[in-house]
Amino acid sequence: MASSPADEGPATSVPCTTAATDSMSVVARYFSRFWRILRGRLRFHGPPLFGQISRVHRRVSPAHRHRRRKHGLPIPMRSNAARITARASRASFMLEDIMECLLCNLHEVQKSLHFWHSQAEGTNAQKIYFIIFERGPRAFIDGTYEMLCRLGTNGSPFQHLSHAASNTICHNIAILTSLRHCLANSLAQVYSEVDKCGEMLIEDADKSLPLVLPAINSLFLKLEASIGHADYIYKGDKSFMYQTGSSVLHLEKIPEEHLTKSQWTDIEIRDATDLIYQNLQRLELYLSLILSTCQKPKRLTLYWLPYTCGVVGLTLFTAWFLQHSSLMGSPDIDNWIHEAKESAAGFLKDHVEQPLISIRDELFETFRKRQKGVMEMEEVQLTADSLHRMLLAFCEQTKNQKLPENIPDQEMLEIVMARYEKEVMHPLQNLLSGELARAMLIQIQKLKLDLETAMLELDQILRANEINFAVLAALPAFFLSLVLLMLVRAWVMRDKSAEGRGRVARRQRRLLVVEVERRLVQFQTCMDQGKEEDARCIYGMVLYSLDRLYRAAERHAKETGEWMSLQQDILYLAKPDLETIYKLTVTSRMGQMYDCLLPSSKRQ
Repeated sequence: MASSPADEGPATSVPCTTAATDSMSVVARYFSRFWRILRGRLRFHGPPLFGQISRVHRRVSPAHRHRRRKHGLPIPMRSNAARITARASRASFMLEDIMECLLCNLHEVQKSLHFWHSQAEGTNAQKIYFIIFERGPRAFIDGTYEMLCRLGTNGSPFQHLSHAASNTICHNIAILTSLRHCLANSLAQVYSEVDKCGEMLIEDADKSLPLVLPAINSLFLKLEASIGHADYIYKGDKSFMYQTGSSVLHLEKIPEEHLTKSQWTDIEIRDATDLIYQNLQRLELYLSLILSTCQKPKRLTLYWLPYTCGVVGLTLFTAWFLQHSSLMGSPDIDNWIHEAKESAAGFLKDHVEQPLISIRDELFETFRKRQKGVMEMEEVQLTADSLHRMLLAFCEQTKNQKLPENIPDQEMLEIVMARYEKEVMHPLQNLLSGELARAMLIQIQKLKLDLETAMLELDQILRANEINFAVLAALPAFFLSLVLLMLVRAWVMRDKSAEGRGRVARRQRRLLVVEVERRLVQFQTCMDQGKEEDARCIYGMVLYSLDRLYRAAERHAKETGEWMSLQQDILYLAKPDLETIYKLTVTSRMGQMYDCLLPSSKRQ
């Protein structure tokens, strides 16, 4: 993968020259990688020094280099990689580089368009806030100065700022929309050309390369004609001139004498490949410069004011901290740290340690080793036995017969109450000589038994509630642990993009399927109306959406064992010669069958 697409020259004729070229190519590839990283980190637009470095880099580094492409929508010719020859492999690397360039820039355009559309939907106050506070310190100073200068005029300064913000947003949306149209159109043409000639490259690279290389180069020239003139975009901005020396994109053409040949030599194929890589590099630089003027501002630019306030606050806090630290001879910090440690230790002891110990003791010892309570079971049993003997003696005396020992107390109480009702008819007489006093004492003993039973049950309830009180004391620590667990889970899940694991990422992947389906319908509508140019652009956007879905779903589909089938469906949707009705059937099945695309509520 790291080898150059044109490393293999006529080795049989000039082996020394080939070896020297290979050595220089290896060194230049590492320099090329270093330069791409540096240019991505330091993307300056004003100073001409970086433009000179860029021109030197383009002269020193070879045009042909293969970048290790991230996992994305593969080109059609890679389906039977085992049969690809060395020359066809170099051609496939070149085509992958072209696809990667177009898809990456199209992704940047889409992100910027989404940002500017969201700004356009905002209120006038939000637009004014953006134009002043979210474009960097220089824009903040310029906007404030312009607003102060217009305070004395008849027009409102806020209305002028709102109008300027609307113009800026609309201008950027127009540029990005035109650029998206051109890139999507080129992407569709490249993918269709590869789909048409991919098998030919695998079967016979010598005959197919002279057909593929001019076709790819002609696509570059069409792209140059559509986006190559940037005067209307920059309107006199000199930063573009600093880095390129011109505001016009110039791409090289394959010599006419090569186009008329049916068989090319190795040197001619290598020169054509170098030429295409030179054009690709110029296109990358040109697109990066265009996007630098209208792309979504970086996070540091958008939030420079909060970051500045945070830095100022951190500086003040640092000065205050040093003033109260032992470095300045103050014991305040040490005292506060000691108090904080004591408070934390007291919190842990009162709300974590003691409640857990109490819960443990209550769970394992409450119903085993009871301490002396309000009422014990032995006392209640003594009262019940005494009542039973009193009832048994009273009933035997009343009935004048021997009763069994296991007779129920309720049956004997009925006998007592019947005798009591009879005796109470003559209370004074029976109180002195009858059984009334004895029946009343039995009822008092029964009341005592009921009271002791109720107190025993109440004691058990109170003992059981001690666990609840211990759990209640541990609730603050429990809620604190729950909040920390939720924060850790949110950090681990990282639901920001479609490649995450949570519900938001799963929803983003489903929206990608919906986006593919919607664009397929738009593509078919344009084809029915005869708008082939618009249909080609929409097909390019379908390929872009499929690439994003491919990248987002690959890891999750491999975890669920669905990747082989899902990959085939994605490649099936990317075929340019397949009817739309079949593709819509595939998208409908994808949203219902694959676990990595289902909502969380429908998962088994």
